[in-house]
Amino acid sequence: MAKPKGLELLRAAAPTVSIGVVTANLLSLGSEIALLERTGAKLAHIDVMDGCFCPMMTVGPPFIKAIKTSLLKDVHLMIDEPLEKVAEYVAVGADIVTIHPEACSHVHRVLQKLGTLTNVNDAERGIVRGVALNPGTPLEVLEPLLDQVEMIMLLAVNPGWSGQKYTAATTRRIARVERMIADSARDIILCVDGGITKENIAEVAATGVDLIVAGSAVFDGKTPEANARFMLEAVAKAARGRRSGASA
Repeated sequence: MAKPKGLELLRAAAPTVSIGVVTANLLSLGSEIALLERTGAKLAHIDVMDGCFCPMMTVGPPFIKAIKTSLLKDVHLMIDEPLEKVAEYVAVGADIVTIHPEACSHVHRVLQKLGTLTNVNDAERGIVRGVALNPGTPLEVLEPLLDQVEMIMLLAVNPGWSGQKYTAATTRRIARVERMIADSARDIILCVDGGITKENIAEVAATGVDLIVAGSAVFDGKTPEANARFMLEAVAKAARGRRSGASA
């Protein structure tokens, strides 16, 4: 399968932050999205929870359709049995669709279906297919999926409960997945989601991940634009440090 243009856009932007918008002021969604665009952010992350796979319920296709933006729409489906549902999320403008193997009876079928769908924002982009793993899911689950994904997301918290802290074991899991990706010789974006704060984002970025999801740390009800700029710069600074260290 040819590499989707959306993957090329992600690779060009990486490392960067995908900013969760469900924690924004939804009564002012348009202005909150415009705020992100001003910061130079490239992705808007949308957490879709169904109250079944995880205890919280959030948003669905109408919300995603309502987001009018040039940002890539990064849709994280924390829902049971997404096979018959992914087409609707693509139809409302998803550029990236990430599903959970833990929630799928037949995960390959879901990924195969995503690979046949047309991106309504730009047909040439294709759909970037992601798989996300909960903190307690063995990484061996990824091995039979590497040929059918463009992104792997490691959750650093259990989905659906607020106020959780970044799970320390995630850093070791990042290193293992980096090796798996290298061994596969495939171009796969590595993403971390959950428990990201202004205090720990530099440390997480230093692991070399391509994408970090941050939501409540940005939309804190006080200074979201400054927060977004801080997070983006922290990731960029960590990348510069890694490059300078590699060239020394």
